[in-house]
Amino acid sequence: MTYTAEGPALVEGPLEVKTADGRTLHCDRWVVALCLCRRSSIYPLCDTSHRKRRRTPE
Repeated sequence: MTYTAEGPALVEGPLEVKTADGRTLHCDRWVVALCLCRRSSIYPLCDTSHRKRRRTPE
């Protein structure tokens, strides 16, 4: 797994992701981007929404 500075975690695939609500996502790509910022419309997979909006300092 690789963490990126302002983006997703990159995981070598193919893999299955089990979500908090019990769903299983089958990802057949060689590299799967998992969203860490929760801005993705296809969470837990990344749709690059982090590029459009920046986090505000807490």
